[in-house]
Amino acid sequence: MAMSQQPSAAPYGASVPAASLNGRLPDLRVHPLREELYNELHSRPYQVLQSPSQLTHFAILHGGKLKVEEHQLLTALCDRFQMTAPTPNMPCFHQDFGLFELRWERHMEFSSYTFISKGPRQGAPFAQNALDRVPAEWLNQLPGQVVGAFHLLIEEAEQGGEPPVEQVADYFEKLRLVGSQPANGRAMVWTTFRLHSDGFGRFMIFNRGLTETQLGRLVQRFVELETYRLLTALGLPLAREIAPQLNTLELQLKQVTAGIAQLESAADERGLLVMLSEMAAQVEAFRARSNYRFSATRAYHGMVEQRLEVLREREREVAGHLTLNEFLERRLTPAVRTCEAIGNRLENLSTRIDRASELLRTRVQLGIEEQNQSLLGALNRRSRIQLRMQQTVEGLSVAAISYYLVSLLKLGYEALYAQGVPIDKSLATGLSIPVVMAVVWWGTRRIHHHFSRQEPDPQ
Repeated sequence: MAMSQQPSAAPYGASVPAASLNGRLPDLRVHPLREELYNELHSRPYQVLQSPSQLTHFAILHGGKLKVEEHQLLTALCDRFQMTAPTPNMPCFHQDFGLFELRWERHMEFSSYTFISKGPRQGAPFAQNALDRVPAEWLNQLPGQVVGAFHLLIEEAEQGGEPPVEQVADYFEKLRLVGSQPANGRAMVWTTFRLHSDGFGRFMIFNRGLTETQLGRLVQRFVELETYRLLTALGLPLAREIAPQLNTLELQLKQVTAGIAQLESAADERGLLVMLSEMAAQVEAFRARSNYRFSATRAYHGMVEQRLEVLREREREVAGHLTLNEFLERRLTPAVRTCEAIGNRLENLSTRIDRASELLRTRVQLGIEEQNQSLLGALNRRSRIQLRMQQTVEGLSVAAISYYLVSLLKLGYEALYAQGVPIDKSLATGLSIPVVMAVVWWGTRRIHHHFSRQEPDPQ
């Protein structure tokens, strides 16, 4: 990367060697975007305009796309007139094609094309424009959607003075005029902020002593003002589309919230949860559609206000017509406030749906806990029954084991008697019964206590 010719910075009061001041930047690590950051402030220079001149401006939405198509179209125009084409990454391009000049700028979601024809006009104002010498087949290939298109006519006020307001109204097809005296009255501007029969808006500027540089800056501010005004208002149709559906969703949410306290069954709870999920999905879809547009509306409105401020417009009315500030404050600001209100309603509705869903989930959770408690109670009852059955079985098992043991003892007694041992078999067998039962019962209890001590503590 090429190094800059600027000297390196040094602390205040420190001595700097002469070689550092007169030579190149020392061999330090340079940020890869350093040169781009320096050039960014100079990437869109103001144009220099003379009066009289005619301009036609297009603002075309592309949504951040169509970059390749735009570059190919500009390259084709330059090749047609044997001019140097712009590089693919240039944000701004200005070229004089002889018959007309073109200034092109690419922004985040739109591109602007300004066609300039310098010199006196031919015929009545707006009868001819800067597009008359632009190749029509090339112009029809501009990629994207046109959101702004207007003609701007610059006249020299010293040449015979300015025409009366009634005559100016004829140039704007008798539509209601908006007048402005920007640059502290050193220019007079007329417009209607309306589309005319040719499908274009119109601006008419009378130069009252501005230099070509000052006039270029003034025209650029009006071009940006009209472009950003249209882009600001782009969010209003979306806000109007969403508003009725928000009214329906808010009414449904009110009904759902009131119904939560009257639920009687788990099926009703599941139904309300499904309804809340559908409402939340609709709100999130609205937010996905509107977040970017409403944010852009706020940003563009800030740019409009900044452009109005730097115009230094005289506040008094011109021949009884509204000034730019008055007109835009009255018409544009409510549109911005509407978009902000719809955005706030979306956020509020999303929060309320989340709260209602959380409330209903809490109710469902309490119901589940009650069911679990009932289930545990049933399990406890079953455990007690099983314990009693087990105790019963243990009693029966003591009797059964005792029976078999006594039978074995009886066989033993009979064997002894057969061998000549003087023993009363019946008496011995009868005496053995309580002893055997006691031993079996004691052994069973010992085994039961042994396994009980080995069971883990449930806590």
